[in-house]
Amino acid sequence: MAACGFDFGTSNTTLGVSNQGLPTLVPLEDDEVTIPSAVFFSPRSEVRIGRAAVEAYVDGLPGRLMRGLKSVLGSSLVNEQTQVGRLRLPFREVIARYIGAVKRRAEAQTGRELVSVVHGRPVHFVDGDPEGDRSAEDTLRDIAHSVGFRDVSFQFEPIAAAFDYERQIASEEIALIADIGGGTSDFSIVRLGPERHRRDDRSGDILANGGVRVGGTDFDRDFSLGTVMPLLGYRSAMKRPGLDVPSNYFHELATWSSINRLYNRRVRREVQEVRREAAQPQLLDRLLHVIETERGHSLAMQIEDAKISLSDKPHAAIRLAWTEPELDVRVERQELAAHTQELTRRIARQIGQCVRQAGLPAERIDALFLTGGSTQIPHVRAAVIAAAPRAQVVEGDTFGSVGKGLTLEAARRHATL
Repeated sequence: MAACGFDFGTSNTTLGVSNQGLPTLVPLEDDEVTIPSAVFFSPRSEVRIGRAAVEAYVDGLPGRLMRGLKSVLGSSLVNEQTQVGRLRLPFREVIARYIGAVKRRAEAQTGRELVSVVHGRPVHFVDGDPEGDRSAEDTLRDIAHSVGFRDVSFQFEPIAAAFDYERQIASEEIALIADIGGGTSDFSIVRLGPERHRRDDRSGDILANGGVRVGGTDFDRDFSLGTVMPLLGYRSAMKRPGLDVPSNYFHELATWSSINRLYNRRVRREVQEVRREAAQPQLLDRLLHVIETERGHSLAMQIEDAKISLSDKPHAAIRLAWTEPELDVRVERQELAAHTQELTRRIARQIGQCVRQAGLPAERIDALFLTGGSTQIPHVRAAVIAAAPRAQVVEGDTFGSVGKGLTLEAARRHATL
């Protein structure tokens, strides 16, 4: 029997166990220690997860792909049912099937039954809603119990990342931990050091904690709405003066967790009716093609790939010939910054609140530890660094720091296992 640290992320998941006192992330898909938080259901409700799920969808196999599942925690969506193969399942059951599959893979890899888990959680699952926040944690706890974990506890994701970073330092320091992932941005200001690392109670070392429900999937959504969705009819005019095409279809298509909501006859009929009254019906033809072929996730993947490409290139191409021959979009890094400017401001404001909560000037922060895939977005990174101008910038394991820290915490909490 063993304890593990489980980082169930909006985009990717890791699971770690202690190996001779060191946190070790378990290979969950071939030799990869990260696995995409994705589930694919075949028409017979057979389940594939991770890269295999994405590949099944990209290869055009019949079935339904679901990504961004963590983002439904704390919302009414978690109890809504969705059609998966021959079944209608609530989203919490879909999440349970994914987490259960990851647990079984890790047990097969390690040869140990995993009975205890320290789950990572954002500082806030839901902004400004304590009840929703509690509900999200309770839901995740219930899911963990349902798949066979007996002892379930939680740690804030930025605190877990801090524990991973602490192993690298030789003297005491104050660190700002910035964990900007797929669904949330979380920040902690923590006193760290070799001697503090040995203490069981670290509550006094946590100077501030804060978070905001902004992450990589939000950047995908706003980038999509600004660059691609207008080509499908977003904000285009209706024949009747003063009216635009209804925007809800485009917002759902641009949001990972709600794409599948468009795949039903009612929505197709509605869009066909809108097309008849649209001033540019050819744009709605493209939208209908995406919906009728159930290729919304293909579109989202292309937008995500372009966003990632713009992290180190000035421009990228989004090729949409599968919707209409020769339809391509060239996007610039400045466009990504412009369309996601408000999201970046929200992140910067949250860091500022965290520094004020800590009761110290920003100049007192010694290190800025960056983890999470969205810290690689240039204008987001610049905003975070500006909040601690004198701090040494330290690159964490982009997708592994939180999981390793959770594993350290699991080993501490369950030392007798």
